[in-house]
Parts: sequence; C-alpha cells; structure tokens
Amino acid sequence: MISVVQLGTVDYPLGLRVQEQLVSLRKEEKIGDVLLLLEHKPVITLGRNAKAGNVVASRELLARRGVELFECDRGGDVTFHGPGQIVGYPIFDLRRFASADGRRKTIGVIEFVRRLEDVLMRTCADFAIPTKRIPGLTGVWTDPVPQVDLGSQSVPDSLSSRAQARNLLSADAPTTAAHEGKLAAIGVHISRFVTSHGFALNVSTDLSFFNLIVPCGITTKPVTSMQKEQGRELDLNAVAESISRNFGVVFQSQILWVDTLDALLGRTVGVPMKPPPELHQLHREDDIHWT
Repeated sequence: MISVVQLGTVDYPLGLRVQEQLVSLRKEEKIGDVLLLLEHKPVITLGRNAKAGNVVASRELLARRGVELFECDRGGDVTFHGPGQIVGYPIFDLRRFASADGRRKTIGVIEFVRRLEDVLMRTCADFAIPTKRIPGLTGVWTDPVPQVDLGSQSVPDSLSSRAQARNLLSADAPTTAAHEGKLAAIGVHISRFVTSHGFALNVSTDLSFFNLIVPCGITTKPVTSMQKEQGRELDLNAVAESISRNFGVVFQSQILWVDTLDALLGRTVGVPMKPPPELHQLHREDDIHWT
C-alpha cells in the first residue's frame, strides 16, 4: 500500500522537515510507504554534487524574483522548484519491492530511479506527450517526432507516435529533429533502504526561472513543460492523479489517497514551522545520493 498525500504549496524548508519526520517513522515501521505530492514556492536547490557556478543569477536578482536558495542532501546538481511544477517525495522502504527480474528481494537505487522515470513517462503518455530516456542522463525527456518536408504535405507536430510519423515518410524525404527537452528532474537520497527527495515534473512551470541556473549542470538541452508541449493549459490535479495511478502500476501497489498528514499519522504531525538551523545534513556511510 502506498499512501498519497497532497500538501498543496509548501515552503522548501518545511518540506524537508516533513520528509525528515516521515523517514524516521518509516525506518521505525510506524508508517507504511508514503508519496507526498506538492508544489514549492520559487526555490533553487543544490544537491550533493552541485557546482555553485551553475547558479548564474546574482543574489540580488534572485531576491527580485522572489527565489530562495538552499542546499540539500539529495543527489544531483542545481535545479529549480516553483508553482506549476508537481514535486513528488516518495518515502519508501525499498525492501518492500522485489527487483523486476525477481532475482532480488530488494530493489537498488538504480532500479528505483528507473522506476521513477517509468512513472513519469507513463504520466506524460496519459497526456499524449511522447518521452524517452537519454543514455547517461537521469530524468524524463521529450521524444520529438521529426519534421518532414513532403512538398505540399507535412507531418504535424502533434503526432504522438513515432511509428505514425515513419508511415508518412518517403524514402528520400529530408527530416529535421527538434531538440529533446527535459520535462522532469530526479534526485534522491536513500538511508537504511528508506528513500527521500524524489522528482519534479514541469506541468505549467514558468520556464524563465530556469534561466537563473544551469539546470542539472546540462548546457546542451533545454528545459520544457507539459503545457508547452501540449500548447494548452493542464489541470495539476489531473496530472497528480495520473502520477499516483502510475505509481500503483509501476510499484505494483495499491494506492490510498489520504487527505492530510494528520490523517496519515492519526495524530498531530508536530512539524516545526521554522526552517531548520542546518539544511545540509552530514553525510553518513549508509546514505546514498543519486541523480
């Protein structure tokens, strides 16, 4: 069973404290697996492998745009979170999930990340957005259909299947492929088999915020959003429902929607409303960071 809680818009420090408490409870087996879905106010986060130079905006510009800046203990480089982006924090005990080939009773970090990618790719497919993985990179990327010059006939951008596009191609028709765009970033932290942090899926995010950074340290590929790819507004709740449904499919678990954290715990959560004094946790030998 995976319990899904939608938290609405949450300050980043508070989101860290919520995760910290749920991770402790999960390690003590006082709660089951939990998926938090939320939005953050504009914030730039630096993972364990982040290079400070990948924040290209000055502190003054960040302040003018209302963007906070925090370090955290997830894997990866620099990324942005903000309105219109669904952030997912799975608090899972990986010992609950067998490997896909059935050879191992516990999935490892790489398979966990691949499963997160699978969830997000299935979600994009639900909205007719073709996606793919890129070897050597983590995340979910658009899989653009080539533009085809057939004289008076052209292949529309909206084709959702590359097979459909190939059927319209002549043997010698020239093609030009658009650049892949990054729809979702992934960065996780695993301690004693329990996961935290997770993914960020751009639904209707203001993409101009990504100009403040070098997203994930990648300079050659742009960041995009589901709304930009679709050319129309999307309902965040509909996307969140798709994400939760696909978590059930990929992780082969039942999904239970829970209204609040209080309902999940059966008591007052007691999460401090003030930012923790130290956001960058000390590295421990049993911790794994991945992006």
